[in-house]
Amino acid sequence: MSPIAAAIILVTVLVTSFISGIFGMAGGIIFMGVLTALVPVATAMMIHGAVQMISNGYRAFLWRAHIDWHIFRRYALGSVLAVGLLFALSWRPDKQVVYVLLGCVAMLVWLPKAVLDLNIQKRFQAEGAGFIVQSLNTIAGVSGPLLDQFFVRTDMTRHAIVATKAVTQVLAHFVKIIFWSTPVIAAAGFQALPPWWLILAAAPLSMLGTTLGGKVLDRMSDVNFKRGMKYLVTAIGAVMLLRAAGWL
Repeated sequence: MSPIAAAIILVTVLVTSFISGIFGMAGGIIFMGVLTALVPVATAMMIHGAVQMISNGYRAFLWRAHIDWHIFRRYALGSVLAVGLLFALSWRPDKQVVYVLLGCVAMLVWLPKAVLDLNIQKRFQAEGAGFIVQSLNTIAGVSGPLLDQFFVRTDMTRHAIVATKAVTQVLAHFVKIIFWSTPVIAAAGFQALPPWWLILAAAPLSMLGTTLGGKVLDRMSDVNFKRGMKYLVTAIGAVMLLRAAGWL
């Protein structure tokens, strides 16, 4: 990896962690798009997974008092089922498909609430979210806008939403790392994995961005939080689709 690419990745970590620290998502989509442009898909997935695990883990720690552990346990059950299916199918997309998936995932924020009555607090929906979100996160790299659809109709506060989403994403990104690293290690050994120093350097930047974003979150209202998140993610999704079409 060139020094320029590494520098771009580290700066992106700081900026996107700040964005995710506010909205609980969006930053991950941007980060995945940048990584896919710079390195092979498998490498991008592993770097993204490691950094997002740190970012989400730290965010979950900051807001740990607001985590709904009952929802997480139900989500994890669905996630386990998804993992088994993904390893059985063993399909991994190329760069163009990743961009398409990123764009489509982002546009899910416009899914009319009347189409699907999604609410992660309802019976069986946390398990369904675990299965669907884990599957999408593993093959596309991100799933925040889809996961958000399960939270927008709940009676949870913005802090509870961000905290509970964060802990579910720690699990999701851990699975993604295992899924993408297994064939790489089998084919070329551990030396083919992303450089350890990059992840080490990214960790404090991720924590810093998350902390700064959390300060902004504290000053937002629940209404502005949900409105701002929707338009930001839409803009990001449009960029990803243009990238997939070769127009950017």
